[in-house]
Amino acid sequence: ALLVLDGDQVVGIFSERDYARKVSLLGKQSMETPVRQVMSTRVLYVRPEQSVEDCMALMTDKHLRHLPVIDDGRLVGLISIGDVVKSLISEQVFIITQLENYITSSR
Repeated sequence: ALLVLDGDQVVGIFSERDYARKVSLLGKQSMETPVRQVMSTRVLYVRPEQSVEDCMALMTDKHLRHLPVIDDGRLVGLISIGDVVKSLISEQVFIITQLENYITSSR
């Protein structure tokens, strides 16, 4: 996915899904179609202080694979569903390890 900016403001996002649905399937020519005609203009985002679980819930509910991170109106990052899944798995592995250590040390 590519974020489309106007100065510092996020005005759209262009993804593989946009390309497939709005360019390829409609028979448009890639080299002749401006991004502004096919980008998604309703860009959902998260703030840096939101949890990974918040991100996962939003991405799952809205079927998003990429999510901009905006702080004080400024773009500070972009996370993917892969980033979120990796973080959740890492957290679960840590918790499992801690529980195993607790169980084995209390014998």
